[in-house]
Amino acid sequence: MRGSTLHGVGLGLRRELIPDLRRSMPRIIDFLELAPENWLEMGGSYARDLDAIARQRPLVAHGLSLNLGGFAPLDEAFLRRIKAFLDQYRIALFSEHLSWCADDGHLYDLLPIPFTEEAVAHVAARIRRTQELLQRRIAIENPSYYMTPDMAEMGEIEFILRVLQQADCDLHLDINNVYVNSRNHGYDARQFIDAMPPERLVYMHMAGHHVEDDGLLVDTHGAAVIDPVWSLLDYAYQRLGLAPTLLERDFNIPPLADLLPELGRIAQLQQNREVQRATG
Repeated sequence: MRGSTLHGVGLGLRRELIPDLRRSMPRIIDFLELAPENWLEMGGSYARDLDAIARQRPLVAHGLSLNLGGFAPLDEAFLRRIKAFLDQYRIALFSEHLSWCADDGHLYDLLPIPFTEEAVAHVAARIRRTQELLQRRIAIENPSYYMTPDMAEMGEIEFILRVLQQADCDLHLDINNVYVNSRNHGYDARQFIDAMPPERLVYMHMAGHHVEDDGLLVDTHGAAVIDPVWSLLDYAYQRLGLAPTLLERDFNIPPLADLLPELGRIAQLQQNREVQRATG
């Protein structure tokens, strides 16, 4: 993993959680993640809340709408606004989904990119330009997807590795997405993790998912993390090393106190790995 001052355990900053976070920031939380699109040029009480929280913990930015895989031109004016926001809050780590979300208009969903040579070159060029405009490296997140386009020329692993190499960017590994995709598309989740480059890994996500009546797994971020995903996180730490790890909860958000056990479980897995590494 590349050197970084960010470490430990994080939580997604959701507005439902702000009152509790303002009253008492739990020590278990080392950093907080936000979607900059939801906070750009925000004023009033929300701006005051964010300023106060940013004084207590480092922030990570996880983008929703850069449309890295799309064909509409990159919105460079928007990227400059993102850069100003990142600079204002001294946010070093910015990640975005390896997907597309806009055509003639915004589609309000994250859609898979065809696994083709043309798509690799296209996405890598857009990531390089994004990094130029933001004046920092970015990390790309492996997305969940529910169909593989017929024109695929390679598998998901090869596609991700080629984009990482051609774009010279970092990896944001979403452990729940690995699990969801492995179940839906019938591959070995551990083999996927084995193939990821530890030298590019800078960030991880953990989340829950929903199981449809037909057995399809849907990445919802609306439930507790299940045991097989916890086991996969532990395996990722063993194979790739430790990385700052965030608990995502975007729907069915409980009181902050109810999320602390899951944050503690991430911290315990990290501590266990540190002990294993120290003792050989």
